[in-house]
Amino acid sequence: MHGSDHGSGAPELLGYAGGRLDRVDPIRTNAALLAEAFASPLARRVVLEGLEPVVEGGHLVMEPLPGDAWVEHFALLGVDEQQRPIFAELLADAPDSFLATPRSRGLVGEVPGHEVALYGAARSLLSWHVRHRFCSVCGQRTAPVKAGWSRQCGSCQAEHFPRVDPVVIMLAEHRGRVLLGRQHSWPEGRYSALAGFVEPGETLEEAVVREIREEAGVATHSVRYVMSQPWPFPSSLMIACIAQADDDALTLDENEIQHAFWADAEGVRAALAGEEGAPFLAPPVMAVAWHLLRHWLDGQVAGSTPSA
Repeated sequence: MHGSDHGSGAPELLGYAGGRLDRVDPIRTNAALLAEAFASPLARRVVLEGLEPVVEGGHLVMEPLPGDAWVEHFALLGVDEQQRPIFAELLADAPDSFLATPRSRGLVGEVPGHEVALYGAARSLLSWHVRHRFCSVCGQRTAPVKAGWSRQCGSCQAEHFPRVDPVVIMLAEHRGRVLLGRQHSWPEGRYSALAGFVEPGETLEEAVVREIREEAGVATHSVRYVMSQPWPFPSSLMIACIAQADDDALTLDENEIQHAFWADAEGVRAALAGEEGAPFLAPPVMAVAWHLLRHWLDGQVAGSTPSA
């Protein structure tokens, strides 16, 4: 299940996924090829206001590179289906926030899905550059290299690469119901899958089991992967899974979870449909949690989802 080119009402629209760019690693690592791409009359830059998208006529705004532009000030995102090299200009200053905004979230459904994915890649990469201007080894300044896909320290020569932070997001299942929780800051009635960052030395399966145990006090097993979603705020990869629970007794970490409950298939169906009287407000359609719930529900209908 990937990003879609359909409008905002399409239930299959997964935000920031479905990219179509050829990431052209051979060009990134070849100065002559990079200079040729940068000088191409087909080359375009994604127009951004800080980290925010700019949209006209249902598309991201792209424009030719300025005549006085320096390649060192741009990152090459890739080459699109029209063979246009697509660049993003590196930020001169840090933005006020790296968090999602109504404008960056609202892009999903406003432009084609592959353009949302392109924006997500640009946003993640540009925010990484702003946050990694100094070497973590010796503390001296770094500079972009390899078409913006790494930074190198001018003092100790250490090379640093764009980071992606893996996050597991998961449903615990027990006898035809799934565990949902809510954070204190969420809109009234909103519930979603539990989630947490993968820690060093963990497999994804171990992270799923640990997070469910820590947040809800539930022991789980038989973890299975479902799908993933890039989340460019600032640069996470949401990894959606389902695990089987040993029992349904809850012991919540109230610092992390305000409330949690077990939802049955009818309740999940009503919430995903946005029905009045549904037992919870579902996550937005562009979020992987919505698609994870849809996947689980489809399995219930088909009778293919095992029960603990």
